[in-house]
Formats: sequence, C-alpha cells, structure tokens
Amino acid sequence: MSVIIAKENVPENVEMRNAYCATLIELAEKNENIVALDADLMGAMGMKPFAARFPERTINCGVQEANMYGVAAGLSATGKIPYAHTFATFCTRRACDQIFVSCAYAKLNVRIIGSDPGITASLNGGTHMPFEDLGIMRGIPTMTVIEPTDSVVLKDIVKQVADKYGMFYIRLVRKNAVKVYEEGSTFEIGKAIQLRDGKDVTIIAAGLCVAEAIKAADMLKEKGISVRVLDMFTIKPLDKEAVIRCAMETGAIVTAENHNVINGLGSAVAEVIGENYPVPMERIGSQDEFGEVGPVDYLKERYKMTAKDIAEKVEKVLERKRR
Repeated sequence: MSVIIAKENVPENVEMRNAYCATLIELAEKNENIVALDADLMGAMGMKPFAARFPERTINCGVQEANMYGVAAGLSATGKIPYAHTFATFCTRRACDQIFVSCAYAKLNVRIIGSDPGITASLNGGTHMPFEDLGIMRGIPTMTVIEPTDSVVLKDIVKQVADKYGMFYIRLVRKNAVKVYEEGSTFEIGKAIQLRDGKDVTIIAAGLCVAEAIKAADMLKEKGISVRVLDMFTIKPLDKEAVIRCAMETGAIVTAENHNVINGLGSAVAEVIGENYPVPMERIGSQDEFGEVGPVDYLKERYKMTAKDIAEKVEKVLERKRR
C-alpha cells in the first residue's frame, strides 16, 4: 500500500463510471477472461466503450437482475471473470438469493458492481436509494465488501480483484466523487487509511462521508479538538486492528456512512468495539429511514451526513467521554 493524500478535496474531473470502464478495458486487453455484464444500464454506467471494444465479452442481460447473476455464476464456472453491474438497490435487494446461492454458496468468482448507493441515487428517489445494501452483502459468507472513496481507489481495487478468487461487492458512485487521493496511490483490501492524526476522537468514514469527515476534522481543529480520521473503504473484512487501536488511543469514535446506521459500517465498528474495547460511540447515517427524491447536497442535509453534522456528533461523543 502506497497512499498519497490529496492536498485539496475538490470534485474529481473524471466520473467514477468512466474510470471504471477505462480500467475494465485495460484489464480486458491483457486478460481474455474478463467479461462485463449489465442489466440494461450500459449507457448509464458509461460502459458503451467497453462494449464497442469487446462486443463478444459484453452481455446486456436486460432488466433481469436475478438472471444476470445466474449468468455471471455460469460464466465463472467456465473460468471467466465476470464484472456484473446494476444499480445497488437491484443487485442487493432484487437479486440477493441468486447472489447467495448461485454465486457465493457455489464458491464461485463474481464481482458484483452496485452503483448509486444511498443518497447518490438522488433524483431516482426512494425506490432506487439503497440504505441497506452493505448490510445485505456483509451478511453473505465469503463476501468482500468495498466502497471506493474516489476514482483512484476504484481503479486500484478493480484491478486487484481481477487477480483474486472469490465474491466481491463494490459499491460506487457513478458520477464525480470528491478527490481524496492522488494518482499513483495503491491500497490494501482490508486495511484502513489514516487521513488525519488526532488524540481526542476518531472519525471512521466510508464513501462520500470521507471528504465530509476531513472537513469536520478541520472545523474542529479551530476549536482545539484533535480529530483522527480513518477511511474504512473495506467494510468486510473490517480492519479490526485499526478500530481497536483508535478506541484505545483516542477513547471515542464517530462513524460516518451513506447507509443505514443499522448493519453497515457503524454496526461493524460497534461489533469490534463492543467485543474488544468499549468506548463512547456515535453514528452518522440514515436513521432507519427510506430514501427520497432530491439533489445530493439537499439529501446530505436531510439525512445529516454533512461535515457540520459529523462535527456535532464528535462534540456529543466527547461530552460522553468526559462524563
């Protein structure tokens, strides 16, 4: 792992979907077993360039998500390496049984790509807004669950999993993420990245909440509060050692995620703390609610995922720590 942290957190100039497509083309050029599947979202996912370059290795399964993962299972059984995409709400809720039985239980080798997680479903609204996908996927035995923070993480992870055997769920924003890492960075699946050091409290964040956590840490620094920030881009297997170390060294933890606080990153961290080193903890995320229609900036405020909300949770957990 070799990480270069960006000096400035601004929107990236490349959409995540385009970075995904370009990386898959690069992999397919070198490995004839790479296959791309989609559930009638080739355009939405920016995968038309891949289809044009590798028409014989592109399968549009139509709006038949469960069938698509059955096809992916069959391809895997013949030695292919399928990357099968649809919106995160459909690959986790609608196709859960096929992923569980046909893919994971059968010990096959499938990459499940779920786009538009949580509030990034935006104007597609509540029916397309998965706040439960991490919980569903982390509950499937052998499943590795990853949420790339930006396009730099995404590209490295997509390449890494091509050479690993097993079940992978990669949850990604389709459009522009906020830049957190510089090009050339590499990452280790299952290992958290420390973005800020601090002694008073630790924020453990994932996905779009990582950039908000960095902002919150900078805001709190002006108040004399020393905040450590971890990017926990791997939800399963969770970096337990990092969580325990932060609990021991800072004595308080706040988790921040674009997901239900139940069964996602916050729950995973709470399990580790509860079993190993209990400390005061607060959780940012959807508070067991359904999604709704709106722009991402509005939804960040609606579901209290902003830097201001994270900072308030930090002050709350510090008050508990003092008591």
